[in-house]
Amino acid sequence: QPAGDQPEAIAGLASAIESGQQHSCLLGATGTGKTYTMAHTIAKVNKPTLVLSHNKTLAAQLFEEFKEFFPHNSVNYFVSYYDYYQP
Repeated sequence: QPAGDQPEAIAGLASAIESGQQHSCLLGATGTGKTYTMAHTIAKVNKPTLVLSHNKTLAAQLFEEFKEFFPHNSVNYFVSYYDYYQP
């Protein structure tokens, strides 16, 4: 079950999404349960969700954790072959 600041964060993020707010930011130190909070927020709003990661290692970690959180949903993983945009 969510603990500490997580219930308030989940409620706040879900409320922002449901009210149509376009941007939200979840900040937390390493190991504070940001992925867990995101998963509970996704479950609460019950909408298709795109999660982006800035690196392949974190993307793989998120993929594995979300597969466990959502065993009956489609959880997919895509890695671009391009490292960064160059104009």
